[in-house]
Amino acid sequence: MLLVHVRKYYEGVTGEEISTEQYNTLEISPVHIHKNKICHKKAILTLGEELVQHIRQNHSPVVHYAKETASGEIAAEH
Repeated sequence: MLLVHVRKYYEGVTGEEISTEQYNTLEISPVHIHKNKICHKKAILTLGEELVQHIRQNHSPVVHYAKETASGEIAAEH
């Protein structure tokens, strides 16, 4: 249900409509509790992919970095 809210929020803030044709063809939503876990997982991944594709196609990245400069280690603070 979270990704559906993210989509609605994004569309409300930006005024852009996100095309979710693949997600819509699955004919499954978070309230379809009778569907199995695999169907819901596929729907979540499909919706997430369509959201990311839309943002990548329509907006420039905020942070630019070269992949070769990325470290394999992560620093964490306590």
